[in-house]
Amino acid sequence: MPRKVDHEQRRRRIAEAVWTIVALRGLEAVSLRDIAAEAGVSLGQVQHYFRTKEQVLRYAGQRLVELAGEELRRSLAARPEPPSPRSTIRAIAEQTVPATPERRLGAAVWYAFVTRAVTAPELAALIREAWAGTHALITDEVRAAQRARQVATGLDPAELAATLQTVVDGLVPQVLVGYRTPAEALAVVDRHLDLVFRPAGRPTARLGGEAPR
Repeated sequence: MPRKVDHEQRRRRIAEAVWTIVALRGLEAVSLRDIAAEAGVSLGQVQHYFRTKEQVLRYAGQRLVELAGEELRRSLAARPEPPSPRSTIRAIAEQTVPATPERRLGAAVWYAFVTRAVTAPELAALIREAWAGTHALITDEVRAAQRARQVATGLDPAELAATLQTVVDGLVPQVLVGYRTPAEALAVVDRHLDLVFRPAGRPTARLGGEAPR
């Protein structure tokens, strides 16, 4: 009997080939033919799933987002104690800052996609969705911290989440080019979290929005 084909597995193999080419040679080196060679499949197999370069780039980007979400969930589930709002936000930063070879590859590919997205509407839509999802997650954690009296209730949670997200995202290229080490980048994140979160009864520093109370 003919062997059953796992189409999703093939798509993921193709996405991994895209990541490798982008990380080693740059996004402009990506072509359907080169992807096929890197993935060890025929050009026809690649074209069976993706008709254009933009389609395969979008799928490869979507797969990066999915893997990031899976990694975050595993990281939080593996902790001995239920995650707090602060530890969840810190986990997002740990996942985003390229402190391992795998995360460095992922970050390099992601920022290549961000650059491409300036002139690629489908890729731009994917990146906006990913950033919006991260912002929503951080906003929910800030609201939870406010309910627990860990963050001043007078601060706008969406604005505060935007500030924290921008700090983390801005550190990634600094680490990629060697301006900061991963440890230095996470220390910056910790200092910002110290400004936001407070021990019971201690005022929270103002980062935006209304005065804390």
